[in-house]
Amino acid sequence: MSKLIAIHQPNFFPWLGYFNKIARSDKFIFLDNVQFSKTGGGWGNRVQLLINNSPTWVTMPIVRAYHGTRCIYEMEINNNTPWREKMMRTFTVNYGRTPFFKEVFPILEMLINYPTNSLADYNINAIRTLSLAMELDISKLISGSSLDVGSHATDLLIEMVKAVGGTTYLSGGGADGYQEDEKYESSGIKLIYQDFQHPEYSQHKAKDFVPGMSILDTLMNCGFEQTSQLIGSV
Repeated sequence: MSKLIAIHQPNFFPWLGYFNKIARSDKFIFLDNVQFSKTGGGWGNRVQLLINNSPTWVTMPIVRAYHGTRCIYEMEINNNTPWREKMMRTFTVNYGRTPFFKEVFPILEMLINYPTNSLADYNINAIRTLSLAMELDISKLISGSSLDVGSHATDLLIEMVKAVGGTTYLSGGGADGYQEDEKYESSGIKLIYQDFQHPEYSQHKAKDFVPGMSILDTLMNCGFEQTSQLIGSV
């Protein structure tokens, strides 16, 4: 019996394609047991929103004053800055007149203020909560750090797929070119690519549609029910 597995780092309020992976998979593993990049920005603590009708980075500050390396599940949020209040103001000012602001903002406010110092805990809580609100099956969500695995790179992904009884790995398009595809077949795992086609929707005041924004942009403009339909399952 075929069992489709998707694996992805726990991103910060990710885009539609991330939730399409959740919808399509039989098990979705949060890749929180790999090294967090110590320098530069990443999807783990930032995402783009439409601010003044222009795609703009919104960032959750993290603690970078540590020695050596840390896995994602070890990363801490820098709560010494008022970033949560700033983020709520950003939504109120830029999305306050969107069609579904009143429906979405109470849940978003709860997620923004989720009391934790853990980056992984924060992101996974937001993804679980939004998935549930869009009627996705959250019983399929599992943390990689809870699995007894110890490989690296492509070998780690294969080990994870097997650890949850998977037969097929659903890879995002961004993995093309660096992961060792031939290893899946030799390990008895079928590899398929997601190939998510981003749907267009009406973005409040935007002259032209801007793809790749946070799921929050979609929710504010479309609401939970329509966003769930846009995510699809193929």
